[in-house]
Amino acid sequence: MDEINGALVIGNIFSLLYAICLGISVVKKSKKDAVFWLILDGFCCIASEIALCAYAAMTTNAIALVRNWLAYKNKLTGLATIVLCVCFVGIGLWTNNRGIIGLLPILAGSSFCVFMYISKTAQHLRYACIGNLPLWMIHDILVQSYPAAAMEFALTLWTIVQIYKHRNEKEGM
Repeated sequence: MDEINGALVIGNIFSLLYAICLGISVVKKSKKDAVFWLILDGFCCIASEIALCAYAAMTTNAIALVRNWLAYKNKLTGLATIVLCVCFVGIGLWTNNRGIIGLLPILAGSSFCVFMYISKTAQHLRYACIGNLPLWMIHDILVQSYPAAAMEFALTLWTIVQIYKHRNEKEGM
């Protein structure tokens, strides 16, 4: 196996792990539990994007890891959200080596940051995922992270089911 194919395999293994963590986060009933699994998914995403040489996505996931940790600790303030959004855009543009493709993670990361701040429940995060997952799916198809793209498609559908399932629960909208 040559170096490029090895990196592709490694990137896809980590993208599969990322997809599993993301899938678990979508079914969690509390925002804190969902965010915990988003933290784990962040580590897998970073490893995958490094292997796939998608540096804007890698930096976006590193910033998202900070965002998720702050949300998990209930310390994601308005100021922190603004600073993180500036980081998503500034660092993402600086590290973007994929042109238009590299803009998708920047948009996904910064928009989800705002949703993470304003959301109060896991149900609100599910709604944010519906807008976020397709951006990552398109990116992952274009950088050949196929397990993640397939899972993002499936998770978009699964999240819609979860929204319907949880719509009448106490924590719902």
